[in-house]
Amino acid sequence: MSMYKRYFNNYLNPVFITFVTYNRRKILIFNIDILRNSFKYAKCKFNFEIIAISVMEEHCHMIISTNNSNDIPKIIRTIKFNFSINIPEDFQYKNLSESAIKRGEKGIWQRRYYDHIIRNEEDLHKHIDYIHYNSMKHYQIKPKDWEFSSFNKFVKNGYYNINWCNLEDIHKINSLDYE
Repeated sequence: MSMYKRYFNNYLNPVFITFVTYNRRKILIFNIDILRNSFKYAKCKFNFEIIAISVMEEHCHMIISTNNSNDIPKIIRTIKFNFSINIPEDFQYKNLSESAIKRGEKGIWQRRYYDHIIRNEEDLHKHIDYIHYNSMKHYQIKPKDWEFSSFNKFVKNGYYNINWCNLEDIHKINSLDYE
């Protein structure tokens, strides 16, 4: 059994998710502890597991598993809300429209997010690779050196070689774009 088949068979309803900051403001890494606490808070409220994740300065990719796919919008809303109410005012967007202010927005997140139901083992493999490749794509930082992802957990569990992300790997991944 391949490593991804084992992973795929262990999770219910895996879903790839991307969410982005308002105007792609680079605030997530500066506030990584708040973001981590927001994930922990959401995990206390909902039953889900983060399979793979990579946090960039202005967006986050992750694959989560839940036994109730109807919870996904609530999970994302909870993460965003908790982050928004805990982030220092210095990071809040100052020039919001009146309608955004009336809705209680703080200019932290784009309203929507992207989600994709993982269909099979191959789809899971591609999306996990894409998540872990993101530091190379955006910052030319090898996955093993990007501390804001689950890559090293995957290395520890034998799913990747520590030096993964060579030119051959990159050519396969470049055909994927989820932003």
